[in-house]
Amino acid sequence: MLPIQLTIEGLYSYQERQTIDFTSLTEVGLFGIFGNVGSGKSSILEAITFALYGNSDRLGKSDFAYNMMNLKSNKLFIEFEFLNHENKHYKITREYKRNSKNFEKITNSGVVLYELIDNNWMPQESSDVEPILGLSSENFRRTIIIPQGKFQDFIQLKPTERTHMMKDIFNLHRYDLQDKVAALNSKNTTNLNLLQGKLSGFEEVSEEIIKTHQDKLSSENEIAVKLQQEVNQINENFQRLKRLKDDFERLKQKKVEFEKLNHQKEIVQQKKVQLDLYERIYHQFHQKLFDLKKVKKELEINSTEKEQQQKELVALTNQLENISTKISTIKPYFDELTTKQKEENDLELIIQIFDYQKNINDNKVRTQNGLERVEEVKAEVKAIDDQIKLVENEIKYLAKNRINSSNLIDAGNWFSQQKNIQETATQQQQKIENLEQKIIQLLSTFKVEGEHISEEDYLVNLNDLEKNKTVLEQQKTHIQVQEQLAHYAHNLHDGEACPLCGALEHPSKIELENISDKALLIENELKVLNDKINLLKNIFSEKKFIDDQLKVEKESAIHYKNLLEEHFKKFIWKEFDAHNFDDFETKRNNTISLEKSLEEKNSSIQKSRENLETARQKVERFSKELERIRVEEIQKETQIQQNKNNLKVLDFNDFTTKNVEEIQQELIVLKQKNSSTEKEYNALNEELNKINPLLSVQKKSIEINEKNKIDLEAQEKSLKENIHLLLNEQQIQSIEKVEEILALKLNISEIRKEVEQFTIQFETLKNVIIELESKTENTSFDEDAFQLEQQKLIEAEQKYKSANELVIQLKSEIDRLTKSFEEKKELLINLQEIQQRADNLKIMQNLFYKAGFVQYVSSIYLKQLCENANVRFHRMTRNQLSLQINENNDFEIIDYLNEGKSRSVKTLSGGQSFQVSLSLALALAESVQADAKSEKSFFFIDEGFGTQDLDAVNIVFETLLSLQKENRIVGIISHVEELKERIPMALSVTKDEEKGSIIEVSS
Repeated sequence: MLPIQLTIEGLYSYQERQTIDFTSLTEVGLFGIFGNVGSGKSSILEAITFALYGNSDRLGKSDFAYNMMNLKSNKLFIEFEFLNHENKHYKITREYKRNSKNFEKITNSGVVLYELIDNNWMPQESSDVEPILGLSSENFRRTIIIPQGKFQDFIQLKPTERTHMMKDIFNLHRYDLQDKVAALNSKNTTNLNLLQGKLSGFEEVSEEIIKTHQDKLSSENEIAVKLQQEVNQINENFQRLKRLKDDFERLKQKKVEFEKLNHQKEIVQQKKVQLDLYERIYHQFHQKLFDLKKVKKELEINSTEKEQQQKELVALTNQLENISTKISTIKPYFDELTTKQKEENDLELIIQIFDYQKNINDNKVRTQNGLERVEEVKAEVKAIDDQIKLVENEIKYLAKNRINSSNLIDAGNWFSQQKNIQETATQQQQKIENLEQKIIQLLSTFKVEGEHISEEDYLVNLNDLEKNKTVLEQQKTHIQVQEQLAHYAHNLHDGEACPLCGALEHPSKIELENISDKALLIENELKVLNDKINLLKNIFSEKKFIDDQLKVEKESAIHYKNLLEEHFKKFIWKEFDAHNFDDFETKRNNTISLEKSLEEKNSSIQKSRENLETARQKVERFSKELERIRVEEIQKETQIQQNKNNLKVLDFNDFTTKNVEEIQQELIVLKQKNSSTEKEYNALNEELNKINPLLSVQKKSIEINEKNKIDLEAQEKSLKENIHLLLNEQQIQSIEKVEEILALKLNISEIRKEVEQFTIQFETLKNVIIELESKTENTSFDEDAFQLEQQKLIEAEQKYKSANELVIQLKSEIDRLTKSFEEKKELLINLQEIQQRADNLKIMQNLFYKAGFVQYVSSIYLKQLCENANVRFHRMTRNQLSLQINENNDFEIIDYLNEGKSRSVKTLSGGQSFQVSLSLALALAESVQADAKSEKSFFFIDEGFGTQDLDAVNIVFETLLSLQKENRIVGIISHVEELKERIPMALSVTKDEEKGSIIEVSS
């Protein structure tokens, strides 16, 4: 898992929304989160874990939302973006809201998991991230993000719990095959029982039984062959008699059928005669009679149309006369319409004259009022102008005493910079004093014979200790040699070769006193001496580190002192004193007050000028309006005169006694009369133009109709003459007789087909009878002989059927037995295989019983973890300690300072526990990431650095830095300032009383 971005709002001390962009942090490989105790550092890790898994490790599962939400906030919001081991981009959001009526009631607004697909956030069906990350929340806290109090969980877990954890993290469930083996064993047992059950049904199946059935089949087959030959012979005689019987019976039946057809022959002949007559009459008369009826119908239609056309002609003539009468009535007024329209225009001009006169009178009143208003505004302009001049004089007076604002700002910046430099220099001096005090305290920790020694004596003392150590080690070596020689001397016997010189005789064996107590005393002295040397080295190492820091801080102090001197040289303002900030502050406040007064007066002038401009614009606008009214009045008078000159029919003097309303009413009546007369006259003429063509068309239609009548009468006469001639030719008395025959409506093709089929059937039957009579002419048929032969055939067939059924049964039984015998052999082979599989499954069941194999695999993984962790742990402890797994899968420490003996991890100090936990956590995280085939591994640490001494911190820090080269990303949380200065990039968390926790990036 690799974090990309985290947004927090309303969580613990994070009152306002804070967003962390992890992209720049993870790029550097090693980053930190620093801040004072309680500032909210660890809350960042809890926010990530809570966003992913929805639970709080420190608050449990009940009321955690209320306790997590900031008391000043009404909403808790967390949004976390990350990449999983498959490099897929996800985002998860969680939101809780406080009830406005019940402060303690918190509502879950929901959790949504998104995946970034084609630059679009696609919501997922489930918000469960465990399948995405491959870790439960507990294992996530143990391997990826380790909050306070969880760092040593992995070491302190019991073997069973640790095995479960390994199973979850490394998916060791795939090695837990107990259930699968049990299922296979159960299935195999079921198959074995089924197979044994099947074999119980094949007990009577054997090769001997099959041979007996085959011999019996051969005998029965010979009997069946003889019976079949007998049946064939009898059947041949029976078939001859059956054919003879069929011929006699068929002849008898055909004669009966022929007699029936002979009776129908006369009726069929009558149908044929009738059909010939109908067909002849139909061809001669049908079409002509049809044409005659058609002509008569058309004559009737022609007569009806003629009557209708005559009626329409009369109606059009009457309509034409009516329209002509109306046109004659309105024509006189229509002829004067041009004069009436001129009167209409004159009335409109007269109405305009009255309107213009009214506008002129109104404008005179407005002009008088406008002149009075212009004089008032001019007086207002003069008053405003006088006020502006007065304020401008006051501003000139105040400006003489004003300090240049640019100088004031520049001087203010100079004093601010001087203050910052002075404060920084003071802080730097305080750091120097603190470091010097640390050195004094450090040196005071080492004493010789209860007395403090000087720094110069440390080296002398260290050299003395080293010399003493060399002497003691030489003594120890000498004693060990003496012990070994004493051992050899004790084991020498006459006649046996000496392992040193090879002699067989040993006249003067070395005899030494017991030196074990002396060796133990030297060993203790060496241990005490080593402790003193290590203590001296640690003190000197730490002192060297502080000396280096002190040197840097003194150089910085000199830098700030020089910077302050250079800064004083830049002071160039004569109106201020560089050493009197209070005087500058007083003058700046006075200047600010003066500037404010000037600003107010300038604002007042600006407002007065705006009012002056507004008043002048009013004067100008009123003057323009008065001029416009005067010009408009002249234009109206000119227009009145033009209207009077444009009158064509009416005289204006005739209307001076009338008012405008009366003239307008007269105009309306005249317009309506003129318009209606023109519309009516035009409509009547248009209707007249439509009727004249219709009248002409109607007359032409009547003429055409009359001509068609004459033609139809001629056709009728011609058809009647032709029909009369045909009657004479066919010797038919009347046309009614023809119609009577045609009324039969015979189906010519159907009846002719019936007659032809009867003729064919009659002749065919006649020929068949002749053929059968010829065939049976010299023969006779005996029914009793036929019945006897039939009975013999039935009995022979019955005997053959019984023999054949027995043969078939024997063949079927032999096939069944043969097939069963083959199946039995196959089942026996399968039985042997299944029994062998049962034996193998029993071995596997014992192997996987109670997850024993998983524990074995887990122990291998743990040993690999120990090997990987020891690479760093060995270096962190200066090659003094390493980690191993005992036979109970518990962690143990190998102590190389105590002859490589093992001891419990619980005996480690706080700092050593941190070192081994860190080494194991790094190894575990690397194994998890490697198992997930992730390109980058991420790991977060939230404790432990405060327990380390300076050298240990350096070693741990070097270890963390080396992870960058291994493509590892590590984030640490600490309040140790020394670490912050060495981390390439970090987040600083500060807590504000009003705003809550605030996150800033520092590098």
